[in-house]
Amino acid sequence: MKIVTKAALAVAATLASAQPALAQPAGNALTIYSTTRPGAISPETYRYGGRGQAVPGYAVVRHERDLALERGRNNVRFTDVAALIDPTTVSFESLTDPAGTSVVEQNFQFDLVSTEKLLQRYLDRSIRVDQVRGNGVETFTGILLSTTGGLTLRREDGSIQLLPHNAGVKLPELPGGLITRPTLVWDIAAGRAGAHRTRVAYQTGGIAWWADYNVTYAEGAGAAACRLDVGAWVSILNQSGATYADAKLKLVAGDVQRVAPPGRVFPGAVAARSAAAEDRAAGFEQKPFFEYHLYTLGRPATLPDNSTKQIELFSAARGVPCEKTLVYYGLAPHYGFAPSPVTDRSYGTQTNRKVDVYLGFRNAKEHNMGMPLPAGRIRVSKLDPADRTLEFIGEDALDHTPQNEKVLVKLGSAFDVVGERRQVNFSVDTSRKTMSEEIEVKLRNHKKEPVTVVVKENLYRWTNWQITAKTHDFEKQDARTIHFPVKVAAGGESVVRYTVVYTW
Repeated sequence: MKIVTKAALAVAATLASAQPALAQPAGNALTIYSTTRPGAISPETYRYGGRGQAVPGYAVVRHERDLALERGRNNVRFTDVAALIDPTTVSFESLTDPAGTSVVEQNFQFDLVSTEKLLQRYLDRSIRVDQVRGNGVETFTGILLSTTGGLTLRREDGSIQLLPHNAGVKLPELPGGLITRPTLVWDIAAGRAGAHRTRVAYQTGGIAWWADYNVTYAEGAGAAACRLDVGAWVSILNQSGATYADAKLKLVAGDVQRVAPPGRVFPGAVAARSAAAEDRAAGFEQKPFFEYHLYTLGRPATLPDNSTKQIELFSAARGVPCEKTLVYYGLAPHYGFAPSPVTDRSYGTQTNRKVDVYLGFRNAKEHNMGMPLPAGRIRVSKLDPADRTLEFIGEDALDHTPQNEKVLVKLGSAFDVVGERRQVNFSVDTSRKTMSEEIEVKLRNHKKEPVTVVVKENLYRWTNWQITAKTHDFEKQDARTIHFPVKVAAGGESVVRYTVVYTW
């Protein structure tokens, strides 16, 4: 039950402000790790739910604060930590006197004030309730018996008074143990009195980052390959329960092993999206770091709680050479490889008519690229010359891609190019342990220009195979996959036939 009690919360805020706390942070720093699959965070994560347990990432947070310590034992309270802090990762360090300062005991207090908790602490105690009646206010005083479905009071004469949940409750004080913000509390032994520059570090959930690649596609002139303009942005989602002002920001790209605790996954909190127009003069610098890559922002950045910030990862690379490829994979659904010869005639005879479209380019310096690309979502658009607008033509997920590796982006399926796959002949001789299958693939091109389609075939029935007859040359990709590059004339049809013999 949610009960709005402004007076009670005012008492809580007043008492909380009187609690001892450290000074404001002298500096913040974040190193963010992300375990999200590219494109895996849906818009619902931003709009619905409570706190950011659903955000697949975490960060190492470091605060530097100036603190006055006395010689001997000190009780230090540290507020404004993230709500999703992992208290087992907290460390405290005096940068002024690291050898003479130590932590004797550490506590994390997270029993935060709420209306419901306040009233629960006052069960079987006397409270005052002001109830609006007409143009006036009627005051009730009694023992709080229940908060279920409203307020139930036992008055001094023994009668029971039922009041609505939105009645105005006045509480005399904040019950012990409740605080307004998550708080770290240390018992610190200091060998030197005076001002100490201290550093507090911890891990928190509810924060993630990923890369968004915006690509503009342009057809090449004549026989020239297509060209791409590739821009990259970093998106940072913060639902950790804290705001990090003017923080030094680092991002780690790579598959960092981490033990995942069991538990439920909750939807994320409401997030206010704010695309920042950042100063390009001090952008990200990347460097190898262990077996990963580290991207460090050259200027401070502020990450408000419940927000998404976008920062340019690198300036757009212009005129990146690319290649458009049409691929027909006739097996539908996909059939796996069996542990023994598959002699069933009907196995894998269903057909898929879709011809898929891919864009490929190499992440190389000579192609105006060459920066290690962190995982993210890559969106491709094409300019409509009629009104000079960019129209979306497809997107795909990009895994971590080192320098000089090829990027292959699946955009969708071709509208005007279709395929058809069928089994023409099949025979099996179990005594001789042989099996023969003849496959026919038809490609029809309804475009006004010729196209080249790669026909992908998996020889899935057994590991030992031999092509005994074929209408087109093929390229062997691996032990069970072959490709037939096929040219199809404008408005025409091409037919690929091949016979494969399996032995075991």
